[in-house]
Amino acid sequence: METRIVVGGALIHRGRVLAARRSAPPEVAGFWEFPGGKAEPGETQQQALERELLEELGVRARALRELPGRWPVRPGLELRIWAAELVSGEPRPLADHSELRWLGPGELHDVDWLEHDREVLPHVAELLAGPA
Repeated sequence: METRIVVGGALIHRGRVLAARRSAPPEVAGFWEFPGGKAEPGETQQQALERELLEELGVRARALRELPGRWPVRPGLELRIWAAELVSGEPRPLADHSELRWLGPGELHDVDWLEHDREVLPHVAELLAGPA
């Protein structure tokens, strides 16, 4: 079985990252994640992330680079998280999310993240800290 890629976006804007609270499916509702979705056949991960952020949040974003780590979501599905920057638009929870929140470096642990997304927080904290 071919593994499909799910891309999540650590969307960075003005030194903060966007967290999205899931509204569905029931087993993850109420937990927070980096928004995104499945790559379609023939799409690059960057294209998939930019399309998903437009569909889910109504914003144009630019995928920057893949962050370290890969997580099996379920058999045949693997999550990869990318750093992305907001290009235009104001994020709105259009699909699968009930709430959005911009988090600064000291607020990353203020929400109850899905396990996979929590594991990438140290890399997100480095992004928010800026170039060393």
